[in-house]
Amino acid sequence: MKQQPIGIFDSGYGGLTVLKEITKKLPQYDYIYLGDNARSPYGTRSFDTVYEYTWQCVQWFFNQGCQLVILACNTASAKALRSIQQNNLNKIDPAKRVLGVIRPTTEIIGQFSNSGHIGVLATSGTVVSNSYPIEIQKFYPDAHVFQEACPMWVSLVENNEYDKPGADYFIQKNIKNLLGQSGKIDTILLACTHYPLLLEKIMKAVSSNITVLSQGEIVANSLEGYLQKHPEMERMCSKNGKISFYTTDSAEDFDSHAAIFYGKQVKSIHLNL
Repeated sequence: MKQQPIGIFDSGYGGLTVLKEITKKLPQYDYIYLGDNARSPYGTRSFDTVYEYTWQCVQWFFNQGCQLVILACNTASAKALRSIQQNNLNKIDPAKRVLGVIRPTTEIIGQFSNSGHIGVLATSGTVVSNSYPIEIQKFYPDAHVFQEACPMWVSLVENNEYDKPGADYFIQKNIKNLLGQSGKIDTILLACTHYPLLLEKIMKAVSSNITVLSQGEIVANSLEGYLQKHPEMERMCSKNGKISFYTTDSAEDFDSHAAIFYGKQVKSIHLNL
């Protein structure tokens, strides 16, 4: 079979923070990134809508030849991944794989906490899905998981307000709400791929004894491990170090925002799904 790129999907720009870490760890592979910016944000949408949008984008990746697609989006991982894995892939091609960002994170998060009290900052959609408490307790049955929905945070980032004084109010409010649920929280997960851009302000709002985790590096390490364990999939991935970027909205807009997340300039192509 012809070798093909690895697909990386997000509802918008946030997945670029994951792609950045993946390409740092695994620069030899080819990647296609798709941001569904025209329909972003996914965080406030229903399960059915998120599933419909995500599955449509995953099928686009398959049509490009991708055998492996990473949902670098917590909302899509929470609301669509299981349905796609259990219902869709068997009908299309059982050899294809779609992986998310929740499992790699929940497998290891308990290693960072001494108290077993873990805080999760996420979109409303991810919080409502309850994916993180359920998955964390599978691996760490004694863990106590506390969640806080941060509905404004993605907008702050996407509208370039993430480093402005206005962002402080919402960050401090949500972190206060989270920490108010338990005085023993010693680990906070940023369960949205947009949130690393707010890390500087988040660190100022929490005490120094709290560990704050972003997902990019965790997902990159997990992908490396997955490809080592599945040589049949690794052999199907092309290795020319090339990256293509696509967006369902304006390519010009995408390119102007993308550098903030990805750390360097990109040139994207507009896509009509």
